[in-house]
Amino acid sequence: MVWSLIKAFLFVLVIAGLTLAAGLLADTSGGIRIEAAGWEFTLGPLQALIAGLVLMALVWLVFKVLGLVLAALRFLNGDETAISRYFDRNRERKGYRALSEGLMALASGEHRLAMNRAQAAEKLLGKPELTTLLVAQAAEAAGDKARATEAYKALLADDKTRFVAVRGLLMQRLAEGDTETALKLAEKAFELRPKHAETQDLLLKLQSDAGDWSGARATLGAKLKTGALPKDVYRRRDAVLALQEAATVMNESSTIEAREAAIEANRRSPDLIPAAAMAARGYIEKGDKKNAARVVKKAWEVLPHPDLAAAFAEIEPDEAPPDRLKRFKTLLAVQPDADETRLLHGELLVAAEDFPGARRALGDLADRHPTQRALALMAAIARGEGADDAVVRELIGRALAAPRGRQWCCDKCQAVQSSWHPVCDNCGGFDTLSWREPPKAAPVPAGLADLMPLLEAMPKPAPVVERPVEAEIVDLDEIARRGA
Repeated sequence: MVWSLIKAFLFVLVIAGLTLAAGLLADTSGGIRIEAAGWEFTLGPLQALIAGLVLMALVWLVFKVLGLVLAALRFLNGDETAISRYFDRNRERKGYRALSEGLMALASGEHRLAMNRAQAAEKLLGKPELTTLLVAQAAEAAGDKARATEAYKALLADDKTRFVAVRGLLMQRLAEGDTETALKLAEKAFELRPKHAETQDLLLKLQSDAGDWSGARATLGAKLKTGALPKDVYRRRDAVLALQEAATVMNESSTIEAREAAIEANRRSPDLIPAAAMAARGYIEKGDKKNAARVVKKAWEVLPHPDLAAAFAEIEPDEAPPDRLKRFKTLLAVQPDADETRLLHGELLVAAEDFPGARRALGDLADRHPTQRALALMAAIARGEGADDAVVRELIGRALAAPRGRQWCCDKCQAVQSSWHPVCDNCGGFDTLSWREPPKAAPVPAGLADLMPLLEAMPKPAPVVERPVEAEIVDLDEIARRGA
């Protein structure tokens, strides 16, 4: 309020001062006389003041006109001026409008329009880090792969856009199925951005598909360092890669390296069944039967599995069935109530021709959980106990029509695999296979059980070497011969 009063007082004071000065100037006698070219002008004080102000305005206007003329000349000469800046701003405004329209067209699926607007923005803006990327994506969406490749290659020259360019070329090669070039591009992208999670996953998959297990383990270690992977998950997946690396080395007939790699995989993840089985076989090759049995028993505590039983049998391959049954008691005592333990116990007793004991070992498993393996064992037991052929045929028919039971199933796509692999053959998922029953049993061909009389009438195959522990479904004819 006070400040407003002060401003009003000052305004009145200034007006009063100007009025007083004008009055004094009007009352002043005399003036200014100007003579030029025979002309004479006499100006009073007030007129002289007005003339001076007009003259100053004319001088200012002349300087402005001269500045405009000079700016025009500089503009025509190519120098930066206010006029050039005006046109630049206008061009930039149009370029960003074209860029925005191109992005909207790309998002709405109008790929050709997006391509045209991207090219217009490229001409107007002169910023390749923005417009060339839009050109590449629009060309790729429109199906112009050559133009997209050309745009991505142009982006390689700038450090700020090199990663985006490499990633774009990588996706192109993957779409074309050129996994060899894609792997090299993924390695380059990983080198540029080692913390990029998508690049890490993609490189890991390509390395796994190519069988580069040591490289995949290095990539997995980088994921752990960046915090993209929990430590327990890292140990498990590193064990999976170490196991596959061991299998590769074994295929190359380098048993010492294979044994060491398998043992390392088992140490990293003792619950990994294939690693435990391979490690046990590695100890067997080394002659260390004690550690082989220890590895199998430790893995059996986590999950009883036929592969573990087969590896345990290989510790003493030439022992008689009664001796094998006696040695297996330490393994059977680990999880005595598990279905796999009951089936293994029944197979060992059938091999030892103790058919009543085998029936007791199975208990109600064939009724509670009828699988091919359980019903096949029941058929062998029935034949060994002297049951009628009709009873045996009925059990064999039920076995052929029953589900297989636990198998290696992918947790991602639910596909059933014949054996364990680190990568699912169906969906490409890494470390997704687990030993369980599939959600839906595979369909059984109609009338298969009715063909059993014909199957029984067929000639028996030649005798085979005795396999006391089966990793797959029990051979029905072999069990039948044992019980006959």
